[in-house]
Amino acid sequence: MTYAEDRKPRSDAARSGFVQPTGGAPADGESQTTSEFAIPVGLGVAPVAEPEAHTTSEFAVPDGLAPPHPVAAEPEGSAFSPPSTYSSGHAPPHFTPPSGIPVIRLTKEQPWQDRMRTMLRMPVADRPAPEPVHKEEDEPGPAIPRVLDLTLRIGELLLAGGEGAEDVEAAMFAVCRSYGLDRCEPNVTFTLLSISYQPSLVDDPVTASRTVRRRATDYTRLAAVFRLVDDLSDPETAVSLEEAYGRLAEIRRNRHPYPGWVLTGSSGLLAGAASVLVGGDVIVFVAAALGAMLGDRLAWLCAGRGLPEFYQFTVAAMPPAAIGIALTLAGVDVKASAVITGGLFALLPGRALVAGVQDGLTGFYITASARLLEVMYLYVGIVVGVLLVLYFGVQLGAELSPDGAPSGTDGRPLWQTGAAMLLALTFAILLQQERSTVLLVTLNGGVAWVVYGAMHYVGGISPVASTAVAAGLVGLFGQLLSRYRFASALPYTTAAIGPLLPGSATYFGLLAFAQNDVDRGLVGLTKAAALAMAIAIGVNLGSEISRLFLRVGSAEGRRAAKRTRGF
Repeated sequence: MTYAEDRKPRSDAARSGFVQPTGGAPADGESQTTSEFAIPVGLGVAPVAEPEAHTTSEFAVPDGLAPPHPVAAEPEGSAFSPPSTYSSGHAPPHFTPPSGIPVIRLTKEQPWQDRMRTMLRMPVADRPAPEPVHKEEDEPGPAIPRVLDLTLRIGELLLAGGEGAEDVEAAMFAVCRSYGLDRCEPNVTFTLLSISYQPSLVDDPVTASRTVRRRATDYTRLAAVFRLVDDLSDPETAVSLEEAYGRLAEIRRNRHPYPGWVLTGSSGLLAGAASVLVGGDVIVFVAAALGAMLGDRLAWLCAGRGLPEFYQFTVAAMPPAAIGIALTLAGVDVKASAVITGGLFALLPGRALVAGVQDGLTGFYITASARLLEVMYLYVGIVVGVLLVLYFGVQLGAELSPDGAPSGTDGRPLWQTGAAMLLALTFAILLQQERSTVLLVTLNGGVAWVVYGAMHYVGGISPVASTAVAAGLVGLFGQLLSRYRFASALPYTTAAIGPLLPGSATYFGLLAFAQNDVDRGLVGLTKAAALAMAIAIGVNLGSEISRLFLRVGSAEGRRAAKRTRGF
């Protein structure tokens, strides 16, 4: 063999070195190379009929191990459909929690806000479906995006008016369900409203959101929005989508019930009434009223220039303190503390404080934190304004003694009760309440002060406990009045807590800081914070008690207008 022949390529079988045995020569007489895995001649296996090619799972039952009873083929279904072995009448025991599922009764006699609040606190799967709306077969339903937009606009007005986050969510939920959208989830934070609706478990959800950039105190507008939601949630009163949009546009365009000069005069009367409440006389009443009205006009000027609310409160707190210092330096025998305290009463953010604590107690912690942070900033603005004036007054030689703290035992219970009612009346006007609610709020504020005075001044009970009980009665009566009149509870409670606001404790804490007595100042401000928390918790507790044990207000007493839904 030559070198060239040796360089020729050989097959794999030839390279393997194995050849077919000589038991049978090939037909052509030539040697044939095979693999080592080839079956030797004479040891052939009988051919087996090859089954039809198919793929099986490793979980398939092997041949010979068939089940004793044939199993019918399970039809193909959705991933959300229950298994074929599941029956609602014979559910497996482990599907039910050991403590059982609480039975929640939703009756039509309850006000809509209670029913919506109950459903919001339930899991989505356990919420009852709304009653189907009867309509013609060829009549289309309302557009889902428009319903969600209407819901967000209503929620925006309620949140901007001061309603709690849970009440806003309940109203939004009621609007959606009134138009047949049961699978909706509203979400409310301090400045953002969002709502999501999912038509079914297999459809894509529709989500919309709206930002609340401006908040204005107008309880007349708030009551009108509440009546709109009340009509939408009533099955006997038909309000079409277009009609609801029209009513909402009218609500947004409405004018305030009181002009600006009435609001300025009310702020002065409020400060004067608060000064009498803490022991002031006629001169103190006039001085506190003038200081509060001047501060109100300065705050309006700052608001017109676009300054934030922090600086508005700082500027508004200066005139009452300056007038009190001026009377002291002039040698007028008046209680400067009563003048300054009366001016503080008109500025303390009681409405935002109650709403913030209520959101925290109902589980809306983000919104509650934002509201309480807003209260802290406004409170700091008041502190800065008063401290600046007190510091310069002390440097000028004004003798401001903390011994002038009101004792409440000066034998003027009738005067103080009248001052408390005047304070609640003017507070209601500042909140732009409807004229029909002012008298009831005034009586509620008078009852709150009588209870507080009887417990604290006569009974000797601590001011925090007395304030909590009086605020609880305010919340209870406010909830009862709102149920009788099918309206929001805010107009009946916010102004009535005015006489209980911690104006005196705030002033004497600030005075101690101005006199370099930090310990006494911290004690005073801590007492003011405790009184504020007692007011907020008492109002919320009174409202919850009325919902739990009292069944006031029913659908039978409502006005009904039976007609077609219009969609």
